[in-house]
Amino acid sequence: MRAILYPARDRVEVTDLPAPRPAEGEVVVAMRASGICHTDIEVLRGNYGRSAFPLVPGHEYAGVIAELGPGVTGLAVGDRVVVDPNIECGTCRACRRGWAHLCESLGAYGVTANGGFAEFGAVRAGAVHPIGDLPFPIAALAEPMGCVLNGVAAADGASAANALVFGAGPIGLLMAIALRTRGVADIALTDLDETRLALAESFGFTPVAAGSAALERLHHGVDLAVDATGVPAVAGRLTRYIANGGTGLFFGVCPSDARIEIAPFELFRRQLRLAGSHSLNHNIPEALAAIRACGPDIGRLVSHQVPLDEIARILSDHPPPGSLKIQAVC
Repeated sequence: MRAILYPARDRVEVTDLPAPRPAEGEVVVAMRASGICHTDIEVLRGNYGRSAFPLVPGHEYAGVIAELGPGVTGLAVGDRVVVDPNIECGTCRACRRGWAHLCESLGAYGVTANGGFAEFGAVRAGAVHPIGDLPFPIAALAEPMGCVLNGVAAADGASAANALVFGAGPIGLLMAIALRTRGVADIALTDLDETRLALAESFGFTPVAAGSAALERLHHGVDLAVDATGVPAVAGRLTRYIANGGTGLFFGVCPSDARIEIAPFELFRRQLRLAGSHSLNHNIPEALAAIRACGPDIGRLVSHQVPLDEIARILSDHPPPGSLKIQAVC
């Protein structure tokens, strides 16, 4: 089968690998759509996961069950499914509290085990969820939607009267869509890219140009401020926009060695809360429901559908100008 392989840190190949066979309790999924995430780049650079090379990356994927392993029930060959990539131990303190995404030995398909940038992949039967008639590229958005929903929950976003999201890329837009499904009606997105701001506006959100007077008017003006850029300079300015009693959510993946300054007195005096969020927590069904609530319009977040060979070039180089979510399709 054709696959993208990270043979070692900072190396990407397109290669032929033996097609996997399912072990006890596993299924083989024939990939139909698999999205690139910034995490895939960090895994390649050795900045995320366990540097478990060689590795087939890709953790945002949907497809068709091609084979059942021994002991698998309730599923059938031909089922259309999406994969929940996280693999937890089930016994550590976080797992016992229901926080599988914070497992002390957390693994994931595409991060520590072979993932979705291949024609076929073997996964635990419990990791797949039915998608019904959802198109595969839209269903493959369930993993990032699960991540943003986990962030909304961590920040108690549903209680916000208004929100400001920094970054109008695919993750920022998914964050805004998730907030809207939770009842937040007044949502603004800010970005340097006018095209992305126009896209945000077309989804019914308020576009705010970075560095503009409109952005400055939101000083201490929003219940929830979200960094979806992963840029430390942006993350370090969240408190500037949080209203008294509000919350800041660090959702973008900043470099692990980045540091920002926070004034404890400001947190005390204005009763601010700062929250972080990591990955998804087995909430794929909830994510699929949010995707269906948005409707087919959410498919506009997928800007490129390309073969695996093109994915390899993008992972080792740069995404196309103006791209949003990029997916491999088979």
